[in-house]
Amino acid sequence: MRRIASSIDIAAPPGRIWPFVANIEWWPRWGLSITAVDSEAGEIFPGLSGRVRTRLGFWLPFTIGDVVAESFWDWFVGGVPATGHHLDSREGHTRVRFTAPWVVAPYKPVMTASLKELKRLVESA
Repeated sequence: MRRIASSIDIAAPPGRIWPFVANIEWWPRWGLSITAVDSEAGEIFPGLSGRVRTRLGFWLPFTIGDVVAESFWDWFVGGVPATGHHLDSREGHTRVRFTAPWVVAPYKPVMTASLKELKRLVESA
C-alpha cells in the first residue's frame, strides 16, 4: 500500500523517545488530532484496543497492530489502517517518521505538526 510520510530529527536516542510515543498518556500532548485516550493499558502492545477522542469531539475505536520496541508501531483507527510510527537511530539523533495511507494525504500537515510537538516535548524533558 502506498503511504505518505513526514519526518523530523530529534536530538535523543530512540530509548528516550519511545516512552512518549508508546505510552498512551502522552498521545494527546503531541498528537494534534487527539484530545483524549481511553484504554485499559498504559503502554502499547500488539492487539491493545481502546478509543481516542478526536479534535472534532467524537470517539473512534483503535487497535494496535505491530510493535517493535523502540523502533516501530502502527495501529488501526475506526477499523482502517492509520499512522505508522518509526524511530530510526542515527549518529547523535533519531529520525522519527510518521506514515499513513496515501488516501489521507491531507493529513500530512497534521503529522508534521505532531512531529514538531513531539520533538519539543522530548528535547525539553
